[in-house]
Amino acid sequence: MKKYIFNIFFIIFIFFFSKAYSNTSSDKLYEKIDLFGEVLEKIKKEYVDEIDQADVMDSAINGVLQSLDPYSAYMSPELFKSMQTESKGEFGGLGIEIGMEAGVVKVIAPIADTPAEKAGIKAGDYIVRINNDQVQGKTLMEAVKLMRGPIGTSINLTVRRKGIKKPLTFNIVRKIIEVKSVEAKVLGEKNNIGYIRLKSFNENSDKQFISTIKNYEKKRKLVGYIIDLRNNPGGLLAQAITITDFFLEDGEIVSTKGRQINETRKFFARSGDGITGKPIIVLINNGSASASEILAGALKDHKRAIILGENSYGKGSVQSIIPLRNGGGIRLTISKYYLPSGKSISEVGVSPDIIIKEKDEFELNSDDDNQLNYAIKLFQS
Repeated sequence: MKKYIFNIFFIIFIFFFSKAYSNTSSDKLYEKIDLFGEVLEKIKKEYVDEIDQADVMDSAINGVLQSLDPYSAYMSPELFKSMQTESKGEFGGLGIEIGMEAGVVKVIAPIADTPAEKAGIKAGDYIVRINNDQVQGKTLMEAVKLMRGPIGTSINLTVRRKGIKKPLTFNIVRKIIEVKSVEAKVLGEKNNIGYIRLKSFNENSDKQFISTIKNYEKKRKLVGYIIDLRNNPGGLLAQAITITDFFLEDGEIVSTKGRQINETRKFFARSGDGITGKPIIVLINNGSASASEILAGALKDHKRAIILGENSYGKGSVQSIIPLRNGGGIRLTISKYYLPSGKSISEVGVSPDIIIKEKDEFELNSDDDNQLNYAIKLFQS
């Protein structure tokens, strides 16, 4: 039955493209489509093992999407449905944001206070094995599916880490990921430095963040603020805009550019600096991505903050989940972010004003946190 489905699909596929691209300028495209059909036919007849042609077509679709960028991917109907169950609390996760780099699954950042972070997974780790399954050759969505599972069950992740020759294996127990996005306290010898760690940009991050600072401004005499965006993988664009706006008097915050008119926009700050010009130091590292880079980049471009730490991840694009007629879906990059300076974040990231490398084997926001300690010294000097 699958052979007949495959043959019918292929005939329709060729017919559609021959109609749509029948002019001379598209001859090369038609030749490629014809070549694609020939390759599939050779595989079907001569490959050493019998194959599932539906799986081959899924892989071909995925190959097209993953050739675009590390974040675009195809989700089969089964995977698309299983991904949606996550919001119902039926499956547990590890708490990591991942992407693809040169065909390998790379950790963008472990989310704060999740099983992955507590186990020791770090931004920049390359996942090479999930339990007994080699990750090389798998799609991003296939890797995600392997990592998800029932709450309370364990999984072994084997990673390669820069500077360490041997692979590292971590046993992690899945759980429901509930991220409290804001953590705050007062630091310094005189208890006069506000420290705000922003762990993600979810639906309520702006309210939590701004109300925390307003409360400090009302009840304490602080000389300035440290905003910690390390290992924050990003989130909602609107949240990044609102939080950035809180610190700016005016000017552009970020722009997005896409092929569709409604994806090309500019966002500007409204009048009013929520902390009336008090100094800000923003901490970033390789795990600061997407919305984190918008906040750090805009404050840097407007010379409103000192950026301290290491270069950020470089994820400057917007993805949209688009359902398909077969019940599956695609995650497709629809636009890119640009900082007020006009620079793209993609593949470049935000560079710090002061480079302070993370010490080996240290915890964020601890006594051994050399980046945070340096920021505190700047305020006290």
